[in-house]
Amino acid sequence: MLEDGDPRAVPIALRTVADAVGGIATLSKKTGLSRGTLIRTLSARTQPRLDTLAVVLAAFGLRLTVQPAHKPRPRRGVLRTEPK
Repeated sequence: MLEDGDPRAVPIALRTVADAVGGIATLSKKTGLSRGTLIRTLSARTQPRLDTLAVVLAAFGLRLTVQPAHKPRPRRGVLRTEPK
């Protein structure tokens, strides 16, 4: 989701999902976070904390994963054994 480099994409997308499944009040009940915290977290103007995003994602049954941006290069001195 961050391939374009815009970190606002995640909170904006989560806000869209929250609105679609009952709104901020419902999400507040599921997460235990205040409505104000959620509104700030899911706005385009802030940079949300990772722990807060993790709580919101968990409420939706999701989790954040990280993967390498590029294929790692083989290290020098290490033979690659690929099937022919």
